[in-house]
Amino acid sequence: MSTIIAGHFPLQDQIEAARAALCMAGFADQQISAFYVNQPGQHDTYELGGDEHQSPGAKETTQGVAAGAATGAVIGAAAGAATTVVTGPLGPVIGGLVGAHVGSLYSFSDMKEAGEVEQGSARNQLPPRKPGMMIAVALPAAGDEERALQVLHQLGADHIERAEGSIVDGDWRDFDPLARPVLLS
Repeated sequence: MSTIIAGHFPLQDQIEAARAALCMAGFADQQISAFYVNQPGQHDTYELGGDEHQSPGAKETTQGVAAGAATGAVIGAAAGAATTVVTGPLGPVIGGLVGAHVGSLYSFSDMKEAGEVEQGSARNQLPPRKPGMMIAVALPAAGDEERALQVLHQLGADHIERAEGSIVDGDWRDFDPLARPVLLS
């Protein structure tokens, strides 16, 4: 593993210019990786798509819907029982079904808002990696970081980050698009 410095560019041409500039600055072409980072949620980590088995903000949804449905069913059944004179014996049943449905819908009002901090989850607190074209260079020595940063800054890279990993033959093999970046600028 080595230290990797990576930066984002909006255009493919800028990535090619950055690769050439990094090579001119003395970095080996095999230690440079250029690729596209997808939007969060579109990395297809799972067979059916998505990045996570369950959305971090939705882990309590099933309990909330069940509680809302149960409360609604009880209230609906009670209302239906009170109207048995008019509705007959189906009043409590229909009231319970309608109440369960309305209660489950009402439980969605307890959901977290976008960006709201979730107990025990750092994933909702830190910004995700920016999507777009990215170029990364593995540093052969500790003193090479400043040289790589200078090249990327001169070319207008943004969201420059530092990571640990391995670039082999131009492929950042252990790149994790879900890992939170350590931004340098």
